[in-house]
Amino acid sequence: MTDNVNKIGTRVKKFREAQDMTREQLAEITGLGIKAIEALEEESLYPSIGPLQKVAQAMHVRLGTFMDDVVTKDPLVVKRHARDADLTMQLRADKPASYRYYALGKGKVDRNMEPFFIEVMPDPEEDRKLSSHQGEEFIIVCSGKLLVVYGNERHILEPGDTVYYNSIVPHYVGAEGDEPCSIYAIIYHP
Repeated sequence: MTDNVNKIGTRVKKFREAQDMTREQLAEITGLGIKAIEALEEESLYPSIGPLQKVAQAMHVRLGTFMDDVVTKDPLVVKRHARDADLTMQLRADKPASYRYYALGKGKVDRNMEPFFIEVMPDPEEDRKLSSHQGEEFIIVCSGKLLVVYGNERHILEPGDTVYYNSIVPHYVGAEGDEPCSIYAIIYHP
């Protein structure tokens, strides 16, 4: 795990403690279990972006607050070769990462959207869990095939295809088949 990824759990804990909030209170507000909060803070384990989004909302901060190191002025330019993986999503410490997130808005403190480039690894079918959170998501597929489960609907997207949805509806986004895929995603939280 990279240093950037380890910082996220540390920052979540720091923001929680600064608000005099216990792990139990955060678990209750977010609807996540206490073990999920512990894994997030101590092990930097994130099964999907949804739980981290719920934590940010409970603390009244932007999702990107947990990833930001530097404050910049407009325009924010991110060169492809300068990207670092800021967050990996994995179900358990003994499993490889399913998602590798590259934050593209890191440093822009007044943003209303969270843009990411995401590398998506294949998941076993039993690990494909639906999640939901406030907001909207817009995704563009760059390479590979992407499976999008939205409520009872199932869509397979290929390079150049897009999907835009309300993320309060239970959904799953993952690689279709045995090959990884890559996407650009923008998450908006009102």
